[in-house]
Amino acid sequence: MRLRVVTYNIHKGVTGIKGKSRIHNVRDGLHVVNADIVFLQEVQDRNDRLVAAALFDPDYTQLNYLATDAYPHSVYGRNAVYDHGHHGNAILSRHPILMSENLDISDHRFEQRGLLHAVADMNGVEAHLICVHFGLFARSRARQAEALVKRVQDVVPAQAPLVIAGDFNDWNHRLDNLICTTLGATEVSSAGGARRRIRRIRRIRRFMPPFSPA
Repeated sequence: MRLRVVTYNIHKGVTGIKGKSRIHNVRDGLHVVNADIVFLQEVQDRNDRLVAAALFDPDYTQLNYLATDAYPHSVYGRNAVYDHGHHGNAILSRHPILMSENLDISDHRFEQRGLLHAVADMNGVEAHLICVHFGLFARSRARQAEALVKRVQDVVPAQAPLVIAGDFNDWNHRLDNLICTTLGATEVSSAGGARRRIRRIRRIRRFMPPFSPA
């Protein structure tokens, strides 16, 4: 079974110091890449300031806006909470999502980080999808990688298909060996053909043990 997977930190759908909205460009870019599964970080799924300013209707959420009809199945994991809203990780899927759980992997009070774990029905096969957002500090990332590995070892069956993607903030690739070797996984990286439409797309990391779907 072949999957097209994309991961993207949308930075709450804004750009620049003034926070100019670019959520429309993000949605257009996601539709261009035409992925089966989309892993998103920093999705701001509540922003009371936008509603108060009458910029959007009260039922508006970034998750619903990005999913549209292209991705009928989606889950959201709230990580950072503030007075006017919250943001976190999200997974958009063309395949039914059977369950999801959000884990707090924050390493200190200055960064709120999460691990969103979902199980999707891929043509009768239960595939595990994990969307991560690691911290900016090396020691935090190391501990968060260990939490990720433990989660997989504790919950994901050894032969189940597994995709892990997200913003690892791992510029020196120091976590690759820990995650891949420990989980018996393979890293897959791609910038995709839609870079002109998605300017800050992250590396795709796909870890998938061998499996033979029906």
